[in-house]
Amino acid sequence: MAKPRDYKDEYAKFQSSTSSKKDRASRNKMRRLMIKKGAVSKGDNKDVDHKNGNPKDNRMSNLRIVHRSVNRAKH
Repeated sequence: MAKPRDYKDEYAKFQSSTSSKKDRASRNKMRRLMIKKGAVSKGDNKDVDHKNGNPKDNRMSNLRIVHRSVNRAKH
């Protein structure tokens, strides 16, 4: 039988790393900006997509609003 996943260990190695925190903060910042502009709203099933996949590249030309399933399927 396969070894069960150690979620605490995975979190400690990835989600809580400094680079992951900075990436998440950058994505959240752009989401808040788009909410302020009226481009998205809470519960609309839309994501702010970084076209080049770099969450720190927050140029408006690199951002687009897409449905959640489209954004999360591209990875």
